[in-house]
Amino acid sequence: MGLRDAGSSERFDVAYLVLSGAATAVRCPEILRGLVGLGLSTVIAIPTPNASRVIAPRDLANVKGVQVVESYFDLAIRPRPPTGVVLFAPCSFNSLNKLARGIADNLALSVVAEAIGRGTPVIVGPSLNQPLLDHPATQESLKTLPAWRVTIVPPVDEGEGPRLAPCARLLDAVRPYVCRD
Repeated sequence: MGLRDAGSSERFDVAYLVLSGAATAVRCPEILRGLVGLGLSTVIAIPTPNASRVIAPRDLANVKGVQVVESYFDLAIRPRPPTGVVLFAPCSFNSLNKLARGIADNLALSVVAEAIGRGTPVIVGPSLNQPLLDHPATQESLKTLPAWRVTIVPPVDEGEGPRLAPCARLLDAVRPYVCRD
């Protein structure tokens, strides 16, 4: 019961993009368009409470084929969130470390925690500058999460500020879990 086997051939037609309040959240419409382009029947964006400080939910909702969920009572996730692949990108320092310690104090983290517990694919794209990436808590989290079979897509070094892997690399991590008809 629980964590999926490595090399699982499980496929889904639902994907979640969970996004935190990292500066790179402005890239989420591009990531959402990419997820829709993979042919998923349902793409759900779930921002953390701080994400709206970086990107407006309407900018996410404007991507054709995407549902934005900000409440536990949204019909798209009731009575339970549908099973699907979860991409958490960008994942901030705060969210990464909460996730690795089992803290689910908002809807976004709860959906990710439930997916980990269910054993469905979770892919995390941290968005951290070098000092935060080097922080001992981050290093511990980056060891813990893969032990729970969470895939980490490392940030790309592009200067001083927060970094996130390119969209294509994030989508490549999701692609093996997408239903193909």
